[in-house]
Amino acid sequence: MSTPTIDADAVLWSAPATERADRPLLVLMHGYGSNERDLFALAQYLPERYVVASLRAPGTNQFGYEWFSLGGELAGGKGNVENETTNRLRAEGANAAAGAVRAWLDTTLSGFTAVGLGGFSQGGAIATQVLRQDPERVGFVVNLSGFVAPGEVDGDTVLAERRPPVLWARGDADQVIAPFLVERTAAWLPGHASLTARVYPGLGHGISADTVADLVAFLDGPAGA
Repeated sequence: MSTPTIDADAVLWSAPATERADRPLLVLMHGYGSNERDLFALAQYLPERYVVASLRAPGTNQFGYEWFSLGGELAGGKGNVENETTNRLRAEGANAAAGAVRAWLDTTLSGFTAVGLGGFSQGGAIATQVLRQDPERVGFVVNLSGFVAPGEVDGDTVLAERRPPVLWARGDADQVIAPFLVERTAAWLPGHASLTARVYPGLGHGISADTVADLVAFLDGPAGA
């Protein structure tokens, strides 16, 4: 299997290179089957001091792009069953994708005052996984309708001590993220983050006006502290 890489030419930026220095960076990662234009639409609503960079996932599928494959043992109903195989595949996929994001950050992080990561669904899992792999570099994470990947990561011990700000926002009518992943995330985050948790009654697998309002409040509050 080839090593995933981020296409730097596909990254959407909210500010030209000449206007990015001495500002915080927020890196956004879309969900499974989408593309970099999806979450970039949020940039217009976010605090102006943030520079937003929206990435395209390195893998492809019939719908669009993916951070890791949901084929094989992760396809359909099989992916909603927790077992050794599905845990391993999610962990391997998340770790490989997070490594690709970190490699891109290595070429990008110059002149920013801070860096935060945000993602929706599978992208939220990858944002969190980058934090777990590199807790000293990432200041905060926004996980929208996403989850925490299975397995242990070396940075987890650091996170348990440092507890950086994390916003986890989801709908209580979400039928996409398997219940065991929600349960794992709910158990893991309080012990590894200064958690801001939001659950929206009646919201499915999506982002609402309330989500955006809570995101803005998080960026202005805990993330910017």
